[in-house]
Amino acid sequence: MDASTATATETSSPVRFDLREHPLSIVFPGLHEPVQRRCFNHSNSGICLLFMNSSVALHVLCSYGLEPDDLARLEASATCSFFRQHGGLPPDERLPLTELAAFDMCRRRVALASMAAEEEEALKQRCGGSYKLLLKYLLAGERACDRREKFQVVAGPGFSIAVTSNGEVHTFGHNHSGQLGHGTLSNEETPRLIRSLQGVRIVQAAAGAERTLLVSDAGRVYQCGKNYFGIPISSNSTFDSIKTPVLLESLKDIFVVQATIGHFLTAILSREGRVYTLSWGVDGRLGHNTDVMDRTPRLLSGVLEDKPVVQIAAGNCYLLALAFQPNGMCVYSLGCGLGGKLSHGSTDDEHHPRLIAHFAILNLQPIALSAGSWHAIALGKDGRICTWGWGHNGCLGHGDEDYQTLPKVVKGLSHVKVVHVAAGLCTTFVIAENGDIYSFGRGSDSNLGYPPQYGHRLDQLTPKLVTSLTCAGEKIIWLSATKEHEVAGHTFAMTESGKLYAFGIAIYGQLGIKLLQDQNGTSNPQRVDIDLS
Repeated sequence: MDASTATATETSSPVRFDLREHPLSIVFPGLHEPVQRRCFNHSNSGICLLFMNSSVALHVLCSYGLEPDDLARLEASATCSFFRQHGGLPPDERLPLTELAAFDMCRRRVALASMAAEEEEALKQRCGGSYKLLLKYLLAGERACDRREKFQVVAGPGFSIAVTSNGEVHTFGHNHSGQLGHGTLSNEETPRLIRSLQGVRIVQAAAGAERTLLVSDAGRVYQCGKNYFGIPISSNSTFDSIKTPVLLESLKDIFVVQATIGHFLTAILSREGRVYTLSWGVDGRLGHNTDVMDRTPRLLSGVLEDKPVVQIAAGNCYLLALAFQPNGMCVYSLGCGLGGKLSHGSTDDEHHPRLIAHFAILNLQPIALSAGSWHAIALGKDGRICTWGWGHNGCLGHGDEDYQTLPKVVKGLSHVKVVHVAAGLCTTFVIAENGDIYSFGRGSDSNLGYPPQYGHRLDQLTPKLVTSLTCAGEKIIWLSATKEHEVAGHTFAMTESGKLYAFGIAIYGQLGIKLLQDQNGTSNPQRVDIDLS
């Protein structure tokens, strides 16, 4: 069910019209004409519409896509009590119009449309007790995970996944364990549709070492590739390989909104903001003492049990979680601490989620995360970014290769406001608000977006503008870079209209483009023959 269907079939939601197409006197015969009134203690406030019908006011609040903080300011206004009054509409006639508007916008989200009333109330309480805060949590998750985008592409280790706007999945590249999902073990040099998923709408994908996870709009998770989860052998699988996507039965009771893979570990995020991990619990590294091949999803213990999480990101045996708070968001980390990638000022492991406290010292409020193999990035609300972890090849952007055990602001990007970040295998990419793209880090795989200058160092230690992507002719909205350390890297750039460009190493066909016989990759972004829109 899509968002529009969810809203239309909600029996408790008031009927709405496009007021631009219908005269108000026809839609609401009892509505008064505009009258002179003074608002907000201003003597020249002029003519404004005096709402005598709550449904009209609610329609306007919802139609303009107001932010939860805007709704809160309307409700708290000292000079206008209209929005604090009881709305007289379901689901609770005692709720003010601002709460009803937030409720209505929450219900437009597919994940909430099928949620039981008691589950919805429990999530609302975890978020702070109001629909405005629940909406704030949902929007934070959409923005952090780019779930607002209609399509997605993932640069996996030696293979690639492209998800179109209608939920179809195309894969290409290395296929040693059946991770492409086509029922074979043959590599694919160009994008190929996974036909066995017909009737299933995929909304998110994750790629790991020879395995693929696909999340549907119904919250179900499908897997193909290396059989990490002990799926019974069938005609499309062997002991080690699953050649076409199969449903992960161990997750059937969890409505999943995001999956991430970090080498030995897999983590999923439920719509309630709870984090579950599978495998790599040995020695208690993820809060539970289990075998490396543990196949049971286990709720992440510790402080995150009471905090709704909006995004998770996994690197090489470590996990980051962006947690929601009414007054902002915070980041927790756990797992392997080598290189300082947990960002607590040391290289120690953490068995349970631990708050990264240094963001408060930097006065930076994180809104999105990206985890590379050995380093990580946090995007701040103000457009600054912080990096930490191993500094190999200059991937932290600080002008050296030193490792950082605490978040450090990248000064080379102080002149731009960053809106998107992507961490790869010793590479980092960012998109600025004006559409400019910057990259830094390892340049030996030709996957930074600019040709190497012979006689000069291939690595880029500070952010450098990528001019080659101007060939796209439109704004780039998404970047994805390979983060597994076992294969050569490649990168994807996606435009707002769904065009896809690729560059980097292509020894398995993971770029999805035809190259000359003696080429094993390209540093110049090339258009991939697929329409994601």
